[in-house]
Amino acid sequence: MAATYQIRAMRRNELNFAVALAANEGWNPGIHDANVFFATDPGGFLVGLLDDEPIGCISAVRYGPGFGFLGFYIVAPGYRGRGYGMQLWNSALEQFGTRNIGLDGVQEQQANYRKSGFSLAYSNIRYAWQNRVQHEPATTPNIVSVKHVDADSIARYDRLCFPASRPTFLDAWLNQPDSVALAWLENGATRGYGVIRPCRDGWKIGPLFADQRGIAESLLLALSHKTAVGEPVYLDVPDVNAEGMRLAADLGMQEVFGTARMYNHYLPDIATERIFGVTTFELG
Repeated sequence: MAATYQIRAMRRNELNFAVALAANEGWNPGIHDANVFFATDPGGFLVGLLDDEPIGCISAVRYGPGFGFLGFYIVAPGYRGRGYGMQLWNSALEQFGTRNIGLDGVQEQQANYRKSGFSLAYSNIRYAWQNRVQHEPATTPNIVSVKHVDADSIARYDRLCFPASRPTFLDAWLNQPDSVALAWLENGATRGYGVIRPCRDGWKIGPLFADQRGIAESLLLALSHKTAVGEPVYLDVPDVNAEGMRLAADLGMQEVFGTARMYNHYLPDIATERIFGVTTFELG
């Protein structure tokens, strides 16, 4: 009897399967990512079931009527090359409708994404850095917890660096357990903010958005004080941000991974010069 393949929206507990697949691929998801991601778009995660057993996944997270982000495109080893992944891909694209879609794909899959109408915008480079010194950060009145900043101010700044407003995501992302979220305030205005969260291996900083390198570096160092000496810290830097790339080099960060940021309709009008660290490869 032929196996039955079904694609449907994930239930919350099934998102753990997607996160586990991502971990097996070496993508190093955050400890609390599943809760935050599912809250952002509960219908935006698809699972492929072969005789009711999950074998693949993809996410099609929608940010309002104009933009969406595709991620978690994984078929378990042993089931690849049989067309299951392409069926997941097509189902995800259907979910987006006419929205402009972004993705961070592995570099070697760029040609396949182009076949579906995606074009390369730039590459994101994952850097690893070890916290070498544990000490109290230099105090500055400019760096404050985002809990002390008006949420609308953070959301407006975030919108400069992301192709759509994402209030639901931000509410969950900035308040996830075990993380730290800091902002840089100047004359009452937000000029940057960043988040560090625990991952399967070490910590990730993302986003790291700032008006200029000095602010980004101060926020990065302040966020890193959440970590212990020797723990790895990861930062995903767009290669089109020259100051971000120089910051990573000057701090002695090591390149460990890279993705291709691609869009299928048009390049969004976002301030890449302010993006010193991408929020997340899975949801943008």
